[in-house]
Amino acid sequence: MSRAFAQPTYAQEPAPPPVLVVGDTPNARERARFTVDSSEYGASSILTMNEAAEDLGRAGAVSAIWIELDEGPSKTATRLLERIGIDAARLGTGVIVSTRLQYLDEVLLCLGSVNAELLVDAEEMERLSALSLAASSFNTGSRAAEGANEASTARLRQLSEEVSRIASALARLSATSAQPPLSSATFAPPRSDVPNVSPEAIRGIIKARRLRSNFLPADLFADPAWDMLLDLLQAELVQHRVPVSSLCIAAAVPATTALRWIKSMTDRSLLVRRDDPHDGRRVFIEMAPSTSAALRRYFAESGMAVV
Repeated sequence: MSRAFAQPTYAQEPAPPPVLVVGDTPNARERARFTVDSSEYGASSILTMNEAAEDLGRAGAVSAIWIELDEGPSKTATRLLERIGIDAARLGTGVIVSTRLQYLDEVLLCLGSVNAELLVDAEEMERLSALSLAASSFNTGSRAAEGANEASTARLRQLSEEVSRIASALARLSATSAQPPLSSATFAPPRSDVPNVSPEAIRGIIKARRLRSNFLPADLFADPAWDMLLDLLQAELVQHRVPVSSLCIAAAVPATTALRWIKSMTDRSLLVRRDDPHDGRRVFIEMAPSTSAALRRYFAESGMAVV
């Protein structure tokens, strides 16, 4: 006699809320829509800047707000970026802002202290990683769920860094930027107990590091924190200031990865962010005095025999 067994049933997890897409051009909106549709979320609404400025919250519950910028921030985009942190907190959602390198400093000024996933000329895998990070960082639930979510977010960041390293092997940023001099009010010479370092020696180290990619694959040498510290030390020695966009180039990795390193080092008080008082479109990065002193002592002790 055969006996029939009931098939087990499994509760399906509810689909996550969709993503609200905002873009300043038709191409920007289509590019953002493509990324969102490639994820597990999907788009709830696709808005122009003017539509978003009128009422960003009309789309209801969303996992994230994606803002795609093809152009420099217009007055409408500036107002939206300046208040996006308040809107995101009200909606309980994450924020992704995608822009181009030439507009990065302006966008950073608009965002201020907003905790957004910032993308710069990013590859598609970086974009998808940023979406997952932004959506997961605003999950709600029990304290245990929050702890698991923190671990998940940390892992997503690690994966995103690996994706960025792969992307850097495909598309290496290369450009130069003229730097304005430091003002006497912001440039402080090293204390007498801190060794002097030759700017020519630091420049030689940077050049030697760049030459490696002429002989071996460039992605083998991704070391953005060190490359940025070298660039900032050289700038400090010759009394130049370094905009965020220029420092991203010096990092020799995708700008999105460089921005994460800048944020990490700023959060750890290794770097200091300064808004340009004379140009409202730029943000400067400087080394903290303790970081500068530590680097100078390191090079004095190592005898500059490092690359």
